[in-house]
Amino acid sequence: MNSTRAYSSGTLPNPSPQAKWWAMLGIGLGVLMFTLDTSIVNIALPTLVQQLNTSFATIQWVVLSYLLIITALVLGAARLGDMFGKKRLYNIGLIVFTLSSLLCGLAPNVEFLIAFRALQGFGALFISALGAAIITEVFPDSERGRALGIIGAVVSLGIALGPTVGGLLIAIAGWRTLFLVNVPIGIFASFIVARVVPASARSGSKQRFDTIGALLMTAILTCFALGMTEGQNRGFGSGMAVTLLTLAAIGLVGFLAIESRINQPMLALDMFRNLQFSLSLLMGLLVFIAITGLIFILPFFLELVVKLSTQQVGLLLAVSPVLGGIVAPISGSLSDRFGPRIISLSGLVFMVIGCLLLSTMDAQLTELGYIWRVAPFGIGFGMFQSPNNSAIMGGVPRERLGIASGLLSLSRTLGQTAGVPLLGALFAGLTLSSRNLALNTKLTTAPVEALVYGVQGTFHVAALILGAAAILTAVVWRLERSSL
Repeated sequence: MNSTRAYSSGTLPNPSPQAKWWAMLGIGLGVLMFTLDTSIVNIALPTLVQQLNTSFATIQWVVLSYLLIITALVLGAARLGDMFGKKRLYNIGLIVFTLSSLLCGLAPNVEFLIAFRALQGFGALFISALGAAIITEVFPDSERGRALGIIGAVVSLGIALGPTVGGLLIAIAGWRTLFLVNVPIGIFASFIVARVVPASARSGSKQRFDTIGALLMTAILTCFALGMTEGQNRGFGSGMAVTLLTLAAIGLVGFLAIESRINQPMLALDMFRNLQFSLSLLMGLLVFIAITGLIFILPFFLELVVKLSTQQVGLLLAVSPVLGGIVAPISGSLSDRFGPRIISLSGLVFMVIGCLLLSTMDAQLTELGYIWRVAPFGIGFGMFQSPNNSAIMGGVPRERLGIASGLLSLSRTLGQTAGVPLLGALFAGLTLSSRNLALNTKLTTAPVEALVYGVQGTFHVAALILGAAAILTAVVWRLERSSL
């Protein structure tokens, strides 16, 4: 199954139907752990502050160290996957993730926990960068949308379960179990991947890793992520935020200039000459900016305006990702049959409708009223994600599946990095301006009417962002139809 000829020639043996789905299980478990650990720790931050005797500013690095590693290094990991084999590096990522989860669970203080979380992020970045590429290789083109839809459902499941599972584990056995629970799952997943997943295709020609490009991209993404975090904490007019974002912009210009002049760049810029590929990545970025920002804002509204308990808020926030997870495999199968664009466009229309419905929320909102408003949003996300991911992964040759998967992951993480500070700042600005409140007023003490105004205005802007993504999808669809 893993012959040298098949491995080096860029072609893959066809796995049996049974092996194909075992591979899905192994990759899916890795993706589930990575997604869960992106959000599961957030609910434990107050507990960690108390039990590790630290400050909230310090404990935030338990989250940031994990996310920064994934964001900054994902393209380098994806390029290495194309060069040396995706299966091998994915399994290394699983092993590192599992070992570092054990270390996190045994961490004696906050400094060790932050360091072990960074190591966990190093393992997670290979899972994030290469999972979609391996699934694209293992499943035939006729089943690509369905397979990526299942992975999309796993991502939605991880998002939905994160706060709920985290709260339960802390209540039952303490915060250390948030990490220790990964150990048996990681061992099982790495065993399956090692035994069942075929060796990844790679180019038979000798390849060179673009070290300068990788270091420069790491610096760019680090500056961007830290700049957006600083903008969220101190405002985008602060000196540090402006400096970091300016450095990121200058670095990006330099990176593009260097990559266009070398023979084997980390990121082959000719990929972006495919307009459909480029716009699909942009649409994914816009969608995740909207989704992440709204997930950040909704708890404020449900807790401060509607006066729901934390448990009620957690259950209601799970409605959208659960619906998205149910719909994602179905929309993936439909995209295999009818093409990705009409399905993803329909999903974006549903999301716009959901945003407009959510913009009508007020202090009299009931649980049922929230559910029927958010349902189109969750269904629309499930309809959009799988076909769009399939279009991205189907738009590149097999020897570049790793970097395409890395770009797909990067569009998601950049959307998450930008969505919270941008829409969060918009929400805060609208809330404070509605009643001419002082800039240093805490949102938790703002009048209910101001919070309602801020939420409604933010959802209107989110609808515009998603509307722009829908227009881009329609443009791509028209271009594809005209080229036939």
